[in-house]
Amino acid sequence: MQPSGVTGVRLGTDGRTLLVDTRVPSGADACVRGLKAVLTDPMTDLARVQLTFVSPSGDRASGCTKEREATAKVKLPEPLGDRDVVVDNYTRFTLDGARPPALRLCGELGCTPPATGCTAASYEQALRAVDAPEHTYRDSEQCDGKWLVLDFSWRTGPACAGSTEPGCSSRLGDRWFYRAKKSGWDPFFRTASGGCRAVRRAEPDFPARLCASLAPLPSR
Repeated sequence: MQPSGVTGVRLGTDGRTLLVDTRVPSGADACVRGLKAVLTDPMTDLARVQLTFVSPSGDRASGCTKEREATAKVKLPEPLGDRDVVVDNYTRFTLDGARPPALRLCGELGCTPPATGCTAASYEQALRAVDAPEHTYRDSEQCDGKWLVLDFSWRTGPACAGSTEPGCSSRLGDRWFYRAKKSGWDPFFRTASGGCRAVRRAEPDFPARLCASLAPLPSR
């Protein structure tokens, strides 16, 4: 089995030992055997590690219905250097910007997300910040680098690429207002109304030049 999640990676004092913190089954009886971390591929620009263990937790009658923290150790064939570590194919850690010996967990936008600004990559981060539906597309942006208004829509019918099906003409829309933070665009207000009145009640410092020309979102 593989663990339900990886909570951290630390680098040993020798520069080549990884201590991988994870969550494993726990309960009344011995619920984990043979927890180990192994390097799955030769080291390139990444160190790829896989965690496995044996457990009866698939059978609820085993009593292994809780979880606990555990640590597995793997020794690399050479020092980690500036490589990132990928655990179980999808959880990535980096030394860049980390506080050793711990590595830093990378997010959905990778280990070096785009800086907040008036860029397409930055707007994609803004959509993720409000859990925009899948296949959302941006209608318009008003941005000055410190503040952002983002209008976006998504289809309500089936997959519509190149389709003339009636359902593909139906869509829903949303409008969010953001302020820039070190972590990216931070959403603070949502409204379908036009102009500045509603948003400036929520944030008096929001600049009028970005909201004065906004039309109300159509009801669909």
